[in-house]
Amino acid sequence: MSEDQVSWLEPAGHELDLDEAALVAFTQDLVKIRSVYDGEGDGEALVSAKVVTQMRAWGWDPQVIEVSPGRSNVIVNVSGGGGPGPTLGFEGHLDVVTEGQLEEWDFDPFGAEISEGRMYGRGTADMKAGVAAMMFAVRALQGRGPFPGAIRLFALCDEEGMMLGAKHAVASGALAGVDGVIICEPEGDEVCPSSKGAIRLRLDFLGKMAHGAMPFEGRNPLPVLAMVINDLSELETELRERHGAHEHLGTSHVTPTVVTAGRPEQMNTTSATASLYVDIRTIPGVDHDDMLERIRRQCLLRASDQGIAVELVVIDDRPPVRTPDDDPIVSCLVEAHRRVTGARPALGGVPGTTDGTIFTRDAKVPTVVYGPGGKWIAHQANEFVDVASIGRYARTYAEAALLFLTR
Repeated sequence: MSEDQVSWLEPAGHELDLDEAALVAFTQDLVKIRSVYDGEGDGEALVSAKVVTQMRAWGWDPQVIEVSPGRSNVIVNVSGGGGPGPTLGFEGHLDVVTEGQLEEWDFDPFGAEISEGRMYGRGTADMKAGVAAMMFAVRALQGRGPFPGAIRLFALCDEEGMMLGAKHAVASGALAGVDGVIICEPEGDEVCPSSKGAIRLRLDFLGKMAHGAMPFEGRNPLPVLAMVINDLSELETELRERHGAHEHLGTSHVTPTVVTAGRPEQMNTTSATASLYVDIRTIPGVDHDDMLERIRRQCLLRASDQGIAVELVVIDDRPPVRTPDDDPIVSCLVEAHRRVTGARPALGGVPGTTDGTIFTRDAKVPTVVYGPGGKWIAHQANEFVDVASIGRYARTYAEAALLFLTR
C-alpha cells in the first residue's frame, strides 16, 4: 500500500478545506428560488441552472437532461484521479412543495432568512441544504487530493410529484456502474437504510344525477364512497394487526385524502360522479398486489349493490425498500458520522418515499437516506435547517465517500 493510499484511510472530515460560508450562501441562493412545480413559473429550470453554473465554475462538466419541458435532471461524474475504484452516488432533488398559506409563516418562505442559528424557508431542509452539502463535500474532497474511483452527483427534478426525474435517470442508464447512493434528504441525524412503500390510488364512482327531492330517480355515488372510506379504515386496522409495527418504519397507513364530486355543485342535486383519492403507506411484508385486489373487490361489492360503477386507478405504486445494515453504503456512512460527530448515529427509517426508492427498486442500487434538517419538519410552515449542520453534513459526506471508495 502506498503512502497516498494510507492517507486516504485517515479521518478527513475536519481536515477538508471546506468553505462553509460559501456553502451557506449557496444554500440561501437555492432556497430563494421558488422551485415549486405548479404549472406556473420556471423555478425548477432556474434552480437547476444555478446548480449547473456552480458546477461549471469548479471545472465540472454536468449533463443537463430534459425530463419534460422546463424540467431537467443535472448529473455529473467527478473522477477521483486516483485510479480504479467504486463509484459512489449522492442524490438530491431540486423541486419543493408549495409554501401553503402565507399567514402561517413567520418568515418569507423564499427569503432564506437566518435567525438565531436557523435558516428559514421552503426547501431549507427538504432539501436544498442537502443538495448544497453534497456538492460542496465533493468539491472539498477533490481539493484534498486524488482519491480512487469516482463520485456521481444527481440533482433531479420532480421528487415531490411522480418522481419523474429519478425514473428518467434509471431508464436512461444514469445509474449504471454506481455501487451505492446516499440520498441527502433530511432525517434528523438518523442513518436510514429503510423506507416505507407508497401507493397513490384514485377510486372513481359513476352513478346518475337526480333532484335532491327525488333521489330515488338517480344513483348517488356519495353514500357508496362513504362506505368505502369506512372499509379502508378497517383495512388499515387489519394490516396493523397482521403485520405489526416495523422497528424503524412504524405501522402501515391507509389514508383517504381528497374527495371530489362532479358538477353541477348544487345542494338540491345529487352528483353523477365522485372520486376518492387514497394515500397508502406500507411496511415490508405488505403485498401491494393483494391489497389492491382486496380494495377493488370490496369497492365493486359496495358499488354493485347500489347500481354504481366503480374504477380503481393506481396513480403510482412504490414498494417499501431496505438496504441491509451491513451494506458498505450504510456502514461507511455510520462510521463517517461517528468520526465527524464523535457519536454513533441511530439507525432509522424514512416515513415516506424518496428518489432512493426508485433507484433501489428499478436499478437495484443500494441506497441510504441521511441529510441535514429535522425528520418531521418537511412541508410545514416555518421550515428550517440549523445553519451549523450544513457544513457538518458536508464533512460527513466527504468522510463517507473516502471510506466507501477506499474500502
